[in-house]
Amino acid sequence: MTNSKKWLLTSALAVGLASGALAEELTVYTAVEAEDLARYAEMFNADHPDIQINWVRDSTGVITAKLLAEKDNPQADVIWGLAATSLLLFKSEGMLEPYAPEGVELLDPKFVDQSDPPQWVGMDAWVAAICYNTVEAGALDLPVPTSWQDLLDPVYEGHLIMPNPNSSGTGFLDVSSWLQIFGEEGGWEYMDGLHNNIARYTHSGSAPCKLAASGEIPIGISFAFRGAKSKAAGAPIEIIVPTEGVGWDMEATAIVAGTDSLEAAQTLVDWSITRAANEMYNTGYAVVAYPGVAQPVEHFPENLAEMMIDNDFEFAANNRSAILEEWQSRYDGKSDPK
Repeated sequence: MTNSKKWLLTSALAVGLASGALAEELTVYTAVEAEDLARYAEMFNADHPDIQINWVRDSTGVITAKLLAEKDNPQADVIWGLAATSLLLFKSEGMLEPYAPEGVELLDPKFVDQSDPPQWVGMDAWVAAICYNTVEAGALDLPVPTSWQDLLDPVYEGHLIMPNPNSSGTGFLDVSSWLQIFGEEGGWEYMDGLHNNIARYTHSGSAPCKLAASGEIPIGISFAFRGAKSKAAGAPIEIIVPTEGVGWDMEATAIVAGTDSLEAAQTLVDWSITRAANEMYNTGYAVVAYPGVAQPVEHFPENLAEMMIDNDFEFAANNRSAILEEWQSRYDGKSDPK
């Protein structure tokens, strides 16, 4: 079973509960890395053993499309760990249940929807980065890139991979950030040049770094957390923060409007913003919603936070469909089969 198809991994299985059916079940849609779901469920169930989580997990683009397709007949109760740009889109479509979770006033305000009551709350931020395999790139005499523009050098032709933004939240934050960094016309010109050097587009945001870490490709455009995790496991990679700045997005949480399990959904969302939950997020993310919680993550670039662009989430959310349609018309021919 692939990570992207681990549908319905229940928290009961994750924590090894053997007491039979729990009192209440929640269907939770997520794009959290599959390897982390058991840990999330285990920690939640330590405080709330009477609520069973049924995970529906896939990449950001797939989960976003699934929720939109189910708009008139929602199947999820809660979204826990999906890009804030997607939640802004759902908010505009009237798909979210307004709710101010207990303790929301303790969070960094930039991680909280500005509506009163808020319709979503942020968890953590993930940030774009380049994963450079020092062994494989060295064998090919590929220079270490220091900027996004460096990646246009013909020396990298066929040696780069990045995520497809239609499938991957990381891919979308890359594309939307380039349109902000270089301007709309300059952004598409940049991606035209980059496309010449791309070997293929993956459907997972973490895959380019994982493939770079394993030596299957010298350079992958991915996100810093995945690079740090691979480097900690011994992979010969460097995590590069381009000098122009890097795109980022928040993982966020919301209740799906119309849920039949509102009280249990509110319980989960209350727990998802606690200090304990944010300490759990900090295991992999250097920036979390709860001030004073974040500790340095091993192998994260020291200047990462200061290189995060002033991301216009409204621009990204409001133009998502048009951006994805344009990207697909230009570059989808190099995408991996679905």
